[in-house]
Amino acid sequence: MSSTPAEVQTDFAGIVGNSHVVADVEGCAAFAVDGLTPKCAVYAASPEHVAEVLKFAADRGQAVIPSRSRTKLGLGAPPKRYDVALSLKDMNQVWYYEPDDLVMSVGPGMKFGDLQHFLSRHKLWLPLDPAGGDRASVGGILATNSAGPLRLHYGAPRDFVLGLKIATVEGKIIKTGGRVVKNVAGYDLGELLIGSHGTLGVIVEATFKLYPQVPERVTWIIEPATLAAAREFRRSLLRSPLRPLRAVLLNAQAAALFNTKSERNGSGPALEIRLEAGGSPRVMARYAGELGKLARQIGASIRKVENEAAAWEPIADFGCCVTGEHGFSIVLKASLPIAAGEEFLERASKEAQAAQCEAAGVVQLGVGIVELGLAGAAQTVDGKSQMANADSALPQGVVVRLISRLRRIAWDLGGSLTVERCPLELKSEVDIWGPTRDDFEVMRKLKAAWDPKGILAPGRFVGGI
Repeated sequence: MSSTPAEVQTDFAGIVGNSHVVADVEGCAAFAVDGLTPKCAVYAASPEHVAEVLKFAADRGQAVIPSRSRTKLGLGAPPKRYDVALSLKDMNQVWYYEPDDLVMSVGPGMKFGDLQHFLSRHKLWLPLDPAGGDRASVGGILATNSAGPLRLHYGAPRDFVLGLKIATVEGKIIKTGGRVVKNVAGYDLGELLIGSHGTLGVIVEATFKLYPQVPERVTWIIEPATLAAAREFRRSLLRSPLRPLRAVLLNAQAAALFNTKSERNGSGPALEIRLEAGGSPRVMARYAGELGKLARQIGASIRKVENEAAAWEPIADFGCCVTGEHGFSIVLKASLPIAAGEEFLERASKEAQAAQCEAAGVVQLGVGIVELGLAGAAQTVDGKSQMANADSALPQGVVVRLISRLRRIAWDLGGSLTVERCPLELKSEVDIWGPTRDDFEVMRKLKAAWDPKGILAPGRFVGGI
């Protein structure tokens, strides 16, 4: 069924109300994705609104991209088409909260910072450190399965979810959790929706298991002399009884960007391992002693960090930080076996240097995630190397070849590599997601079953689905 833009907007207004449909140029431009601007933005206020909007859009072939804070709209390939921005901003309610049972249900539009503030009244928290930080929304976090270094101790977002409500293009609201909903292939639908980038359905409510806040949290910085020493520290740490909350390895470029003290130990930037532990004062004293021993075994210095937030916020929100504050133009993410992180970082740094690029890298120890920021080559001023800035553009041909080589390195190490952030013109030259996996045919069939007309974020996910 075809309709004019004016008719479509009128019909959407019949669902959510006139004041909740925006069609002016400025209002729609705020929802632009990779150069495409929707014809209108629809602000849903309830799960029923979302379901009705999706059914209406599917019936009329209108492509929809849902969002709230828009912190993750740059992730993924450019959409094949984009007609309607579905805003979940007004769906920020707490639907259920039982602190004694450590359970809560919230709408997808709740900001992560607001959720944590709400829980802090009862000394509870949702132990995630997603990209976007406090600005990120519950729906965006789940749609991208966004997790930072806290994944080491607590897991990824899907590990916290007890149940979901999902609006489909058929106009239905499906519940998962408890009595698990499965599709014909026998998969848990909730598991599939988390991390699907809004291509199968729209999460309209999420139920989480919560955790008590940690009594005390302390961060230490260890400075290994070489990547080999860093590897040995990681091996010893994972073999030990210690269970840190999070631990990362920063190469020299990343350590210089995220410096936590004005005068570093020694001369110039060095490798850093940042490690956070949590527990009682007695547990923290034990950590201090054990970490000191591990550091001495590799001949490294160790020090306590005074400003915890400054140590971790830029790392958890790595992509936004390096592109927004430090002028890097490209962010890559490698998913690797845990033992391969240091080798990938070493080989990637050499490839970047050969291409005359700056590469700031962070390895999530014990997880296998490596994030890499690329920028134009550093300049030498008064005999000192300075980080690149936004004016240090990378030649596109150089970047395409570099990404191809880094993707091959990740593949050889048993992993994969995706492009998380890059200029729009580069997205037409490289595959953002990389080669499809063995399970892609299952993913394609699921997309065909749950979104047969292909209106949900078309073309944005793996393999163009």
